[in-house]
Amino acid sequence: MEKYICIHGHFYQPPRENPWLEDIELQDSAFPYHDWNERIAAECYAPNTVSRILDGDGRIIRLPNNYARMSFNFGPTLLAWMADKAPKIYQAILEADRESQNNFSGHGSALGQAYNHMIMPLANSRDKSTQVLWGIRDFEERFGRKPEGMWLPETAVDLETLDIMAGLGIRFTVLAPRQAQKVRRISPGRAWRDVKDGRIDPTMAYLLKLPSGRSMNLFFYDGPISQAVAFEDLLGRGENLASRLVNAFSEERTWPQLVHIATDGETYGHHHAHGDMALAYALDFLGTSDLARLTNYGEYLEKHPPFFEVKIFENSSWSCVHGVERWWKDCGCNSGGHPGWNQAWRTPLRDALDWLRDTLTPLYEQKAAQFLKDPWAARNDYISIILNRSRENLEEFLQQHAVRQLNPDEYSLVLKLLEAQRHAMLMYTSCGWFFDELSGLETVQVIQYAGRVVQLVQEIFGDGTEADFLARLEQAKSNVPDHGDGRRIYEKFVKPAMVDLLKVGAHYAISSLYENYQVQDKIYCYTIDRQDYRLTAEGNAKLAVGRIGIASDIITDTVTASFAVLSLGDHNLIGGVRYFQGEEGYGAMAWEVNEAFAQAEFLEIIRLIDHHFGESTYSLRSLFRDEQRKILDQIMELAIEEVRSDFGRIYAQHVPLMHFLNELRVPLPWAFGAAAGAVLNLNLRRAFQEPELDLETIQTILKEAHSLQVELQGAGLEFFLRKALEHLAERFRQDPSDLGPCQQLVTVLMLVKDLPFEVNLWKIQNTYYGMLNSVYPQWRQRLEQGDEAARAWVELFVSLGEKLSFRVD
Repeated sequence: MEKYICIHGHFYQPPRENPWLEDIELQDSAFPYHDWNERIAAECYAPNTVSRILDGDGRIIRLPNNYARMSFNFGPTLLAWMADKAPKIYQAILEADRESQNNFSGHGSALGQAYNHMIMPLANSRDKSTQVLWGIRDFEERFGRKPEGMWLPETAVDLETLDIMAGLGIRFTVLAPRQAQKVRRISPGRAWRDVKDGRIDPTMAYLLKLPSGRSMNLFFYDGPISQAVAFEDLLGRGENLASRLVNAFSEERTWPQLVHIATDGETYGHHHAHGDMALAYALDFLGTSDLARLTNYGEYLEKHPPFFEVKIFENSSWSCVHGVERWWKDCGCNSGGHPGWNQAWRTPLRDALDWLRDTLTPLYEQKAAQFLKDPWAARNDYISIILNRSRENLEEFLQQHAVRQLNPDEYSLVLKLLEAQRHAMLMYTSCGWFFDELSGLETVQVIQYAGRVVQLVQEIFGDGTEADFLARLEQAKSNVPDHGDGRRIYEKFVKPAMVDLLKVGAHYAISSLYENYQVQDKIYCYTIDRQDYRLTAEGNAKLAVGRIGIASDIITDTVTASFAVLSLGDHNLIGGVRYFQGEEGYGAMAWEVNEAFAQAEFLEIIRLIDHHFGESTYSLRSLFRDEQRKILDQIMELAIEEVRSDFGRIYAQHVPLMHFLNELRVPLPWAFGAAAGAVLNLNLRRAFQEPELDLETIQTILKEAHSLQVELQGAGLEFFLRKALEHLAERFRQDPSDLGPCQQLVTVLMLVKDLPFEVNLWKIQNTYYGMLNSVYPQWRQRLEQGDEAARAWVELFVSLGEKLSFRVD
């Protein structure tokens, strides 16, 4: 009897991009990383591309790509981020799918996904079709083939969605066992058997016959094992995972059994530290044993088509026992931790978004029909623009869909209409309803997408959409008294995030005091053309006056703006930006503020800025978050240095007393502890950031911190030490004949094991493994040929391998 095992990972993060910038802004909660996508990529997505197989002594012997031996899907919006921000991980995932085709009889392991994780049963028919079509087109562009299967967000399912998928060539999807209602053998006259409450046998494929006459193949994953992987300690040891999977087979079954599980992919490394290694071990063990054969869904389906058919519970999902209520009502499903809270806000939030979508629909149809042959066919094809926003691709798109040649204003208008449609789907991303609170990050994100729709609708049609939308949003009540309701949350978190071209100009004007921009430069998804610019400095004060062209790369709007910005050297800064009103007005403004600056009449400059720009004035608060933090860091550097100097003086003066108190086991007074902690942590951070690591200094600081029982700031220090070690490893890789970096690595790694925090050596180990298979054999051969000069190299390289937990023969 044939036995097969398949492990599926659903890899997904909610889109976190600012809808107006098309990029993720700094998220402090993800420290020391820039944002949560970056952090989870480091903890999960990257480790699974180069995981670790250990021998019995805990030494690394292989670095497999887990994706090549499992089944997986990545959310299209996550892949878009990865292609831009983490291209090496992205390429490794694409390569894994190609490799999996060799492993599994030509069937790639990657599945498609409905585009932006919308709960499909709650969507209207048109959105369902676009979501499936965009998911397929996105997959084809990235993986270079058609997807055989498609993952449904939250496995939320209804027959209409499955029929749309089948009509577009999708052969199968994966559901939770409790979504199955009844089964019967595919044979005339067979009776249906009830399998509700998760009693379906998950070890085979099933056929679902659809009302249209089409059909869909379904796999129902093993619920108990998937639950143990996600929420129990099954990933504590890879042996446990492999054993649990193998023990799921039964000799009583007479068909080729498929034991398969499905969990969030982030389980393997983010939710469970080193979960990727447990997965790697299990895949390696199962792939080399004769207990079962690794497969993926496409291969199993080809070899063993369904001989049972199934009926499902429509409007059901894997993470709401009530069906799909979690995404529209207060059903009791939540993430926990706030027993006094309710989720009654879910219904009015969805009602408000439904009203906005349904208000937009006829407006879009009527307006777009003036320029597009088929507005909805154009929307379906708009994924080609999302994937490639080049001017050439836009021209080709309009040649295909426009009723005639469009002028620049019409060109921009069509893009605004299509962008309104895109954001009207993004605002239904499931994460907005999944968690406990209306003011949560994920829910604010979907409201921001709605805000972008509102802004575009009002730009195009000039109506009062926002007021009507907010009246509905006000019905959604927050559990947090300070946030009140949806209207207040919109005013607090959405309105300030909104961007227009003048705000982009304000960002450029203010940041130009600190950045050396090119004549043409980028600020997120905007292009800035500098037409005139003058920067004057006097002591700590700076004045910038200029004229720029600002263009949106998304909707091709363009404006010309003039500005004047005054900085007094700290966070006190004021600037004005307005649409360009002609050379005469611009020249007069520039002359007046420059003359006042030459006389150091700063109050007069502030008066002039207020006079010329009126309400269009800006400060550091107006900057986009990343640049704001960068500039504030520069401003704070001097203040931090002053604090460090003061603490350093206190520390140097009283450190003998601190040691004496420590010897007597007398707790340090909080002031002494604060001074010691600040000085030693800052000094250690600076030592890690030096171009050349001073090992003696580092050892001295660590010894002192240990002696005084100072708590080291592990997260930040680990990050900077890791980057320093990765830099050394890269220097050694680029010039293997220079043993200096290698010797430094060996010495520092001897210290690492005694640090009070764990250092992530993943990237350094990857670099070493590459050299182990490429450079090391050459030096070993030279040594075997009698080249004694190679002996020192080989011995040091082997020593480095030992410090990195490799077994080097």
